[in-house]
Amino acid sequence: MFTKLSEVKVLRDPIHGYVHIDLQVIWELLNTKEFQRLRRIRQLGGAFAVYHTAMHTRFEHSLGVYEIVRRMVVEIEDLNRSLTEYEKVCVMVAGLLHDVGHFPYSHAFESIVNCNHEEFTQRILLEDTQIHSILMQHHPSLAKDVCDIINHSHPNNILTQIISSQLDADRMDYLLRDSYFTGTKYGQFDLERLLRTIRVKQEQLVIKESGMHTVEDYIMARYHMYWQVYLHPVARSFEVMLQCFFARLKDVYLHQPEVLKGITMFDVFLQEGTISVEDHFLFDEHACNYGIMCLRKVSDPILADLAKALLDRKLFGYVDASKETMAYYKKCLEEAGYDSRYYLRYDQASKKPYQPYIGSDIYILVNKQIQELSQTSNIVSAIVKAEVKKESLLFGPKELLQGF
Repeated sequence: MFTKLSEVKVLRDPIHGYVHIDLQVIWELLNTKEFQRLRRIRQLGGAFAVYHTAMHTRFEHSLGVYEIVRRMVVEIEDLNRSLTEYEKVCVMVAGLLHDVGHFPYSHAFESIVNCNHEEFTQRILLEDTQIHSILMQHHPSLAKDVCDIINHSHPNNILTQIISSQLDADRMDYLLRDSYFTGTKYGQFDLERLLRTIRVKQEQLVIKESGMHTVEDYIMARYHMYWQVYLHPVARSFEVMLQCFFARLKDVYLHQPEVLKGITMFDVFLQEGTISVEDHFLFDEHACNYGIMCLRKVSDPILADLAKALLDRKLFGYVDASKETMAYYKKCLEEAGYDSRYYLRYDQASKKPYQPYIGSDIYILVNKQIQELSQTSNIVSAIVKAEVKKESLLFGPKELLQGF
């Protein structure tokens, strides 16, 4: 049904050794402008402000997810046998394209523009794009079926589980890849053992009992990566400053548009209305960084100050806080001449390493019966019963917060 390449293409990868491509449709999708754009979108948002080597992109992560999915549908006997060739191609394409809708600075930008990267991923698949054209050329239902996998509406739930669940190819790749590129060991787990112990039972991906300890390592790897990397206070400080910067940018755009004369790359995100897929394509981190560079010299002192701080890594400091104490810090900041709307942010983060919920549990195969992970693992059972870790921080000018 799907054309094979004359020879298998192999792309070197520090996590997987090689990424193998033998399908014409995958190779063509890889070379579309929308997928190549992912080279210009870093994977980890503000984490590069903490871990200086965290400069890897959504491009290599997407290839890594594709490679894990490819291995799953080829090497895991239950999947290889139970999925049709068409379903295998659909889920491999979904693995490759699942992040194609991402904005600059990863998830940080989504709250700023009030757009979801998954929504844009689906639009890129379905609207007038190079990706859509290629998908339609290879099969008239391919674009819709891949969308259904990504948005969790595909009738074969196993395909969705492979791409998005509590134990999926996406998480498997980003934990290993992010750990590697941050120079940390927190995200390490035994991928090879995990893949060897995956089975299909009752239309559900499950793990053999002998692989349970590998899953426990995977759960703890997620937990430590969140608190040591993804939710690191300095990474959050960069993202908070980005929010403050865009809040000021929007106010200047609405009330002093002459200040932004000639700086137009942000306009479509500051206006009310629909963002086109072409606007999305043109807005990558290079464009965003150039815009911030231009804004460091504008006449508005707050906007210029925040732009300089982002580019020069003069980030906000942070203190443990609650919403009740925010009024005190706000008063102190304003007495020092700062506008608290743009120089003070309260941020709360919380993360539990594993929480069972209907439709996305991790199941262990015990004596030919499946059991939810926390019913089998003493370690995970204790985690589920423990309190959710929360961290509330107040971000603002470092020199002032340190004096409080």
